[in-house]
Amino acid sequence: MAIKISIYEDNVALLESLSFLILGTNDFQLCTAAPSAVKIIENCKNECPDVILMDIDMPEMSGIEATLLVKKEFPDVNVMMFTVFEDKDKIFDALCAGASGYLLKKTPSSQIIEAITELHNGGSPISSGIARKVLEYFSKPEISQKSDAYQLSQREKEILKRLLLGDSYKMVANACCVSMGTVYSHINSIYKKLHVNSKSEAVIKVMQEKLV
Repeated sequence: MAIKISIYEDNVALLESLSFLILGTNDFQLCTAAPSAVKIIENCKNECPDVILMDIDMPEMSGIEATLLVKKEFPDVNVMMFTVFEDKDKIFDALCAGASGYLLKKTPSSQIIEAITELHNGGSPISSGIARKVLEYFSKPEISQKSDAYQLSQREKEILKRLLLGDSYKMVANACCVSMGTVYSHINSIYKKLHVNSKSEAVIKVMQEKLV
């Protein structure tokens, strides 16, 4: 079944380029391609996209505001920020809004295709430079000890950090030398301990409370 993709990008030339990329890729289906996100809820209701490529700096409504709306109404829709912004505040705000991926606009077309597929399959693709900034954020000495209150094990903390850095479940399993079933077991345990029901909710809680 084709992956249904919507694009919100106010640069018309880039919007057209991304649209042609999606239309020319097997197993991809283009839904909305719009320069503004003001009708994003209506579009999602009508077209039910699997993945949204979202610019941050757009007229009338920012990509972060649009992501918050989408994740509230359609929590199963995967949003990937596609932007020029590399500052930590934008990264933090996007992840807290519910974005599951963060790509820079300089990303090659082949990697964009791979990232969309990975996101649809449960991964969290993040450009390497952005991943380093996230890692720096979690390496700060002022990181909270609140994780102790949730009784997260060292393995669970490691898995959380890897998910936040964009690793897929398969990559986590390989890095930790465990089976996919073990990874899923840890994920279920993490959700229960953090009192969340999804990866997006877990990301928001971890980022806001600096749990890892």
